[in-house]
Amino acid sequence: MSGRDLTVGGVAMYEALPPGLPAPGVLILHELFGLNDDIRRITDRFAALGYVAVAPDLLDGGRISCVARAMAQIQRGEGSIVDTAEEHLRSLADREDVIDRRVAVVGFCMGGSFALLLGARGTAQAISTNYGIFPGDDIAKRLCPVVASYGGKDHLIGRDGTRLSRALDDTDVPHDIVTYPNVGHSFMNDAEGHRVSKALIGRPLMAVAFDEDASEDSWERIEAFFAEHL
Repeated sequence: MSGRDLTVGGVAMYEALPPGLPAPGVLILHELFGLNDDIRRITDRFAALGYVAVAPDLLDGGRISCVARAMAQIQRGEGSIVDTAEEHLRSLADREDVIDRRVAVVGFCMGGSFALLLGARGTAQAISTNYGIFPGDDIAKRLCPVVASYGGKDHLIGRDGTRLSRALDDTDVPHDIVTYPNVGHSFMNDAEGHRVSKALIGRPLMAVAFDEDASEDSWERIEAFFAEHL
């Protein structure tokens, strides 16, 4: 497995390749902290599982104006950042080292919200949203297969897992949605920036903290789900 930082079309990204090629592809969409070492770690892990893994920087280095624009587009369900993420996904599907355009999207927090929006656009064969905002019934019912994880102590987004599950229960969309009752937001991410977020919003509202047990269980579910649908 090999990982590297690169710039494509003026966009910074991190790419990690599996030992054997060609392989299915996975697009990793980061949290509001941007493309950091934690996202690189996650990208490397997907490559180790046998995927061509790519993580683009969606926020131009994490500028506040870009974060605000991204959150507004999540609420609308569309916009330039969503379109750019879809372009990255299509570019991944078009690669010669990706098998039969088989691609999935994985997202965390803000990126998990974008993953849900991309999952209704027809390019991905599967998505994994981790504490992503529920996109509404109309988008949810057009999703490709989805595996999702939420934290029960996350009082801002945690209930969106139940809303997503209810929207999909009466559809033919394969889904595996779990809310872990004893963890909060961002429990799969072990980023340095979480120290700041915990101080600002963590304990009373979102309980932002890495949790190894819930994280590893989520990884096992994602691995099994992607193996089935990719």
